[in-house]
Amino acid sequence: METSNKPTRCGFVSLIGAPNAGKSTITNDFVGSKVSIVSPKAQTTRTLIKGIGIYDNTQIIFLDTPGIFKPKRRFDRSMVASAWSGAADGDILVLVVDAKRGFDEETRAIVNELNKQNRAALLLLNKIDLVAKEKLLPLAAELNACGNFTETFMVSASTGEHMKDFYQYLADHLPESPWYYPEDHMSDLPLRLLAAEIVREKLFLYLQEELPYSLTVEPELWERRADNSVRAEMTIYVEREGQKKIIVGRGGEMIKKIGQSARLELEELLEERIHLFLFVKVRENWSEDPARYQDWGLIYNV
Repeated sequence: METSNKPTRCGFVSLIGAPNAGKSTITNDFVGSKVSIVSPKAQTTRTLIKGIGIYDNTQIIFLDTPGIFKPKRRFDRSMVASAWSGAADGDILVLVVDAKRGFDEETRAIVNELNKQNRAALLLLNKIDLVAKEKLLPLAAELNACGNFTETFMVSASTGEHMKDFYQYLADHLPESPWYYPEDHMSDLPLRLLAAEIVREKLFLYLQEELPYSLTVEPELWERRADNSVRAEMTIYVEREGQKKIIVGRGGEMIKKIGQSARLELEELLEERIHLFLFVKVRENWSEDPARYQDWGLIYNV
């Protein structure tokens, strides 16, 4: 497992940051395939997602964590706890900052917490394509003055600008080790959970501003059929009957659109024929149900 007489390296890189800083886009860019859903809306990622790939002689395992914000509900607290748990698991810790949003209140709170924990990190200013270049150095200087950052990178995960420099640094600084996963492994997220996440992404895409935060998608069935296609059944849980009507849409138009979009993406992603069936059920206070947390590896009592 060595090329060019270089030892193999392997390790975990924890990405933390405020919601919508671009952590999932970075993970997907590195892997070269979607393993974590992306949405313009904040708080899209709800659990710890591993994105796995090879750069140079190094297997880099990104830990894409939920965005860190001030939690209001149990489910919010569980997501934030998952993010800080992921931060503790990494060989290298990276704070991802939306350069357009700047050093806002949420990022300042994260930096303060890192200081309390006496944690050093890499600073990654993302979305630099959306910011005037003359604003980047003052922003980096302000962040470095407040936190303990060993290196600073300025990148755009959406365009790929300077991403190779970031990946090369990780590849050079992770510990010497055999690779933990097979070379073609992209994620440890089971396919049924990945499918549920893709469905949830489409719900974010098609629905009104607040509704996606009031729902969850649970995989009920992932079954390979005799013709080698997959039958997938997903249940979308909402809190009120009115929310169910919005998702189903007039004459079932909305749920059909969501299902078709999710199915096409899954078939392209997995290169398999998928028969996707979506069901919508009302379950009041689903976010208070411990069973909803178990599959996703979230802690209920936080």
